[in-house]
Amino acid sequence: MDQVLELKHVCYSYHTLDGETPALSDISFAVEKGEFIAVVGPSGCGKTTLLSLIAGLLTPEKGRIRINGKEVTESTTNVGYMLQHDELFEWRTIYHNVVLGLEIQHMMTAKTRQRAIDLLDFYGLGQFKNARPSELSGGMRQRAALIRTLVLEPDLLLLDEPFSALDYQTRLHVGDDIGQILRREEKSAVLVTHDLSEAISLADRVIILSGRPASILQTIPLVFDLKDDTPLHRRNAPEFKTYFQLIWKELNSHA
Repeated sequence: MDQVLELKHVCYSYHTLDGETPALSDISFAVEKGEFIAVVGPSGCGKTTLLSLIAGLLTPEKGRIRINGKEVTESTTNVGYMLQHDELFEWRTIYHNVVLGLEIQHMMTAKTRQRAIDLLDFYGLGQFKNARPSELSGGMRQRAALIRTLVLEPDLLLLDEPFSALDYQTRLHVGDDIGQILRREEKSAVLVTHDLSEAISLADRVIILSGRPASILQTIPLVFDLKDDTPLHRRNAPEFKTYFQLIWKELNSHA
């Protein structure tokens, strides 16, 4: 497999008038093409900071981050960033929300317009393309936000607790939907989440971070003996409980 993302010995601290607050310490891992990585850790340990560094919104104080073999600052790779809230604009239709990134990046062509329509149709939102966000359920809105990201054809997706604003039942269904969409589209993804069940149901590997300054405590590969390996089926698999207890124990032994 090809490496899409590589972090080597990454460190970062926040600097204020009150002093320095170390956030990340010696973070090293890689993500292969088509691989889904989940990152878990205590609240406030620096998970979102990690995504901001990968996205190029922050610059590491030490270490390096490469995307498709190039430094983040030099890479032309398209990175998609999906936030906790869908950030859909009420004054735009679902279709016009989906193509917003294409407009901003001056990528609107007949081909990309058609791809947006095809994605809406394929993922069950075609009949709502002229609706406003307030007319859709929370799960449908998150699906629209994902399509808005996918239409830009990113090589890497960064997911910052994208289901946390949803109620539990909707969260399960949307997590299953989006997990299957990302695998179908063969996208590489890094998810940060507080929800261990979510991490285990979606990821190929779980990276466990310590408290701040965050370092990697352990990386756990997830292997399920399932004929149909979907997030919802994983939750009912016998391996699920074993992985949950293993990750829970690792987190609490360093609390």
